[in-house]
Amino acid sequence: MIKGLFMQAVRFYQKAISPAFPPSCRYQPTCSQYMLEALDKHGAIKGSLMGGARILRCHPWAQGGSDPVPDHFSLRVNSDHK
Repeated sequence: MIKGLFMQAVRFYQKAISPAFPPSCRYQPTCSQYMLEALDKHGAIKGSLMGGARILRCHPWAQGGSDPVPDHFSLRVNSDHK
């Protein structure tokens, strides 16, 4: 139930708010898509923590690149993928 509400909020952001701004995410997948995948894979609490950590990592000085949602809970960049 809570996971669904969080996912709806992210989808609302993707459709109603994000298009009004230029693309700025330094990672692939985008931060909002990462949040959806993390919520789906890890549930409401862990998924939202992972998504929040990802948003904090996405800043102008970040190296960026590919950072898929890991299979195991982690608040760090998915180093298994690099």
